[in-house]
Amino acid sequence: MNCDDVRVRLVDYQRGRLPTVAQADVRGHLDECAGCRQAEAVEQELTWVLERRLPQHPASLALKRRLAAQWSPAPPAPPWWSRWRPALLPAMAVAVVLLVGAPLLHYERTASRERDERAGMVAEAVNDHLRLLTSTRPLEIESGGTHQVKPWFEGRLDFAPVVTFEGDAEFPLKGGAVGYFLDRKAALFVYGRRQHPISLLVFRADGLAWPTRDLTPLGGVDGYVKSERGFNVLMWRRAGLGYALVSDVDAGELRTLARRLTERS
Repeated sequence: MNCDDVRVRLVDYQRGRLPTVAQADVRGHLDECAGCRQAEAVEQELTWVLERRLPQHPASLALKRRLAAQWSPAPPAPPWWSRWRPALLPAMAVAVVLLVGAPLLHYERTASRERDERAGMVAEAVNDHLRLLTSTRPLEIESGGTHQVKPWFEGRLDFAPVVTFEGDAEFPLKGGAVGYFLDRKAALFVYGRRQHPISLLVFRADGLAWPTRDLTPLGGVDGYVKSERGFNVLMWRRAGLGYALVSDVDAGELRTLARRLTERS
């Protein structure tokens, strides 16, 4: 059962109207799909608003007494507006749904767009690392430390990359090159961990959908940690610059390098 199948069945699922097998299939999909869980939460909130938040005004005591005094055995003539009620009620229901549901729908679409943009940043970081792995000449400048690598970028970028970690025995700095991250130039620093290369991309952070939730402390900053296609990705920003650290080394080892980078940069 895919996302489209699940989302058209959310109302019936929440009210227990699906067959047992379909109910279980939807539940299983929701356990695995964050996007559909968000859609279910929005549907529940909309149902709650429609059922609980719409105002209900009881009749006043004076009105009740007048009605009781005028009560007669013959059925009262229907009010004039009752003839229009069958046509008005659907229109009113649609208006209520639009007024209440539009903000929720806007929130869901905004959150979905931000998730897509963050996923695009992670995918781009992995793609840049794969270009490094498949390149016949990945390094344009061999490392003799950051004091040799960083000056090489002058005149090749429209910003100054801020990286002060010179590498050590655990994570030696191999060298650097000019690359691209999405629509902008990036400085590529390459560290090593045993036989595994580690890419550090540094680029301008403006105009990108940086994560604001589910962040992990990385030394002096909070970073976004994600795994994709067998690679671990750590991203953070500082002083107008964005950083993306990518490798297939263990996530704990990559966090160790990230802390050294953020504590000293």
